[in-house]
Amino acid sequence: MEMLITGVLLWSLVHLMKSVTPGLRASIQGAIGEGPHKGLVALLLLVALALMIFGWRSTNAEFVYDPPTWGRHANMALMFVAILLIGAAQGASRIRQWIRHPMLTGVLIWAAGHLLANGDNKSLVLFGGLGLWALISIVTVSRNEGAWVKPVKIASAGRELLSVAIAVILYAILMFLHPWFAGVPVVGG
Repeated sequence: MEMLITGVLLWSLVHLMKSVTPGLRASIQGAIGEGPHKGLVALLLLVALALMIFGWRSTNAEFVYDPPTWGRHANMALMFVAILLIGAAQGASRIRQWIRHPMLTGVLIWAAGHLLANGDNKSLVLFGGLGLWALISIVTVSRNEGAWVKPVKIASAGRELLSVAIAVILYAILMFLHPWFAGVPVVGG
């Protein structure tokens, strides 16, 4: 459990540094340079991911609450929405006309969906922690950016359909790989 907690905290602190302590981030970047700073951030995020994955897999689940019986089905639908939103943050999309932070909103939906499907301690730490990070990020980034200016450029209908097709493919790949990186089958167990 300590690895899992450390991974979630490291992930959150590294990401929040830009929006919560921009002065500290700028001073570190100024001291070591932009390239080394990006490398350090990437390294820390890889370490955080490894800690979360290995921490998850090595922690025994102890149930804290009973998720609703419909929670697994809701989670399956919410995962597609989350993938679509995370993808929408990567370029022009009509979704960005309605949602200011589609990637962070996608992470928040991903976390909420998993909490609907799982009621154990390690799910609360991982998905609750990452959901809280996404929520704090939405608030702090919005505060720092000021009033929301919607993007002028939106994607064509063909580009939107391509985004949906890519989301379907990624969804299928993640469903297939889920047992290997999470140690938990998507359906059944």
